Amino acid sequence: MKKVIIAEDIGNILKKDRNFLNRSGIKTFAAASNEEILSLHKAENANLIITNLDMPEMSGDHLCSLIRSDAALRTVSIIIVCAESAETLKRCEQSDANAFIASPINSAVLLQEAYRLLHVTPRKSCRIRVKLNIEGTSKGNPFTGYIENISSTGMLVLSPEPLFEGDTLQCSFSLPGLSRIVTSAEIVRVIKKETEADPFNRYGVIFPEISDNDIYIIEKFVDFNSSQC
Repeated sequence: MKKVIIAEDIGNILKKDRNFLNRSGIKTFAAASNEEILSLHKAENANLIITNLDMPEMSGDHLCSLIRSDAALRTVSIIIVCAESAETLKRCEQSDANAFIASPINSAVLLQEAYRLLHVTPRKSCRIRVKLNIEGTSKGNPFTGYIENISSTGMLVLSPEPLFEGDTLQCSFSLPGLSRIVTSAEIVRVIKKETEADPFNRYGVIFPEISDNDIYIIEKFVDFNSSQC
């Protein structure tokens, strides 16, 4: 069981991502202050702490210094959220945190770092080349493409359209024998083309606001195809 301590305001932003906060194998604790985070970490021996640089009474960089100076506590991974200024970024760089994220928070980027530091992956993804058609819009412009693999948390999309990390897509696609999925998606990774002759750009996307029903439908599709993955 991975244990994650999250500052309350950050946890409120991530509440819409039920796949992270409620997934099996991850237990989360909310804390109102960095003092409470330190106390929880001493009691629970957390795997990851996500907090703010500037909080009342104890700052995030001071919290880091206390944790890193204690042999019993120092192995935890730490993500710090800070305002995007030269001064705060310098403080984060000197804090000995594992990663820092600028605010306003891009939840897709924050979750990508959290999964990386926890050494866990999103739920099971079908790795066969499923070649599902996808269509939708990005910034009001239409796009079409293919889904190469998919899980209930995201997918790998192939499209000739130029899209960018952080772009939000409104997309729809059908799973064979199941319902049509209509949902928003966010690009968290742009994969470089292997050759310039390749007609497709490849994008790793997550589903930040997918419904419970659509999660069930996708997981049912993945489970059915798991013998081929």
